[in-house]
Amino acid sequence: MIFPILKWIHILSAMIAVGSNATYGIWLARASQKPEALPFTLRGIKLIDGRLANPAYGMLLITGLLMVYFARYQLTTPWLLTALIFYGALVLMGLFGYTPTLKRQIQLLESQGSASPEYQAMAKRGMLLGILLVVLAIAIVFLMVVKPLLWS
Repeated sequence: MIFPILKWIHILSAMIAVGSNATYGIWLARASQKPEALPFTLRGIKLIDGRLANPAYGMLLITGLLMVYFARYQLTTPWLLTALIFYGALVLMGLFGYTPTLKRQIQLLESQGSASPEYQAMAKRGMLLGILLVVLAIAIVFLMVVKPLLWS
């Protein structure tokens, strides 16, 4: 009975984490149409990222490793190992790339405004990192669901 509960928590966490991240670009695109909404939007994204998405990514690791244990998978199973490597890259890029970029973007917006070259450069960096993170997350979901035979 424990495995289905872990799987449910795992899927729910994936929905929250990936779903939250997937909306950031939409919020930013809408806010770019109304610059006065940009501070609220960036702070909202920071709040969602810190309070929902990132904790959900942590729960994904915990429940995923527990499911591996209970299902007796080997961590060297190709689809699983690849997903774990992608997960590590996602976490590192999020912690050391996206989160500091978002914080700096908010600071620059407040001090220099959205038209400043520094803010524009940081916004572009945030957009590129966001795209990379969503692509990695989608690749992980694919590996988890399809479990392709990558090598033998």
